[in-house]
Amino acid sequence: MLLKASPALSILNSGVGDLFPPSNVLFPSTTCRGSRLSVRAAKGTSTKSLTGVVFEPFEEVKKDMDLLVPTTPLTSLARHKFSDESESAVNEQINVEYNVSYIYHALYAYFDRDNVGLKGFANFFKDSSTEERGHAEKFMEYQNKRGGRVKLQSILMPFSEFDHEEKGDALYAMELALSLEKLTNEKLLKLQSVGVKNNDVQLVDFVESEFLGEQVEAIKKISEYVAQLRRIGKGHGVWHFDQMLLDEQELLHAG
Repeated sequence: MLLKASPALSILNSGVGDLFPPSNVLFPSTTCRGSRLSVRAAKGTSTKSLTGVVFEPFEEVKKDMDLLVPTTPLTSLARHKFSDESESAVNEQINVEYNVSYIYHALYAYFDRDNVGLKGFANFFKDSSTEERGHAEKFMEYQNKRGGRVKLQSILMPFSEFDHEEKGDALYAMELALSLEKLTNEKLLKLQSVGVKNNDVQLVDFVESEFLGEQVEAIKKISEYVAQLRRIGKGHGVWHFDQMLLDEQELLHAG
């Protein structure tokens, strides 16, 4: 079955002399103010669309059937317009998210120690670790959705001590978190640029809609924490800041 978009009449794309060519087909005539108007279908009506676009789905599918629907068992059936470079870049971003999550988890373990005892900081970094791991899993789901293959890479071992002689552990940890969020943002922008380079509109949309806006918010929030901790210094104010973090987390989880 061949589908073609074509006009019923060729009046619009014919010369004046072809408006009423000889034809055996006569449509019912219309009388207008005493004159008789006859409209006939032109001989050899064109099959081309007025817009120049002809949609022939069955013909087009037949030509590309093997490419659109692969038959080899190890080849993804869902993959379409997803380049190898895009697939590799998504796997790299998965590794970035897992590494950042691992560092946040180490920070959680440090502040949760009995001789550190800053529960607000501990819970903040624990939530941050969970969030980054969730980002990694979201990229893994997207990779599978596009027909790519998830390839998990090595995760670097983070530090276990975060005390700093001049800044103290609280400010040092929050400055480290700010650096990590900015690094993650740079990696996300690089991934987005790979999508643009490969004309992968769907990858670009995924990164922009799911991550970039949220990353800006995270950088702004942690920047404020760093500014406040710099004002506080290493003294008793750190404990009050820790209580503020606890209150914020209670409100967040309650909502």
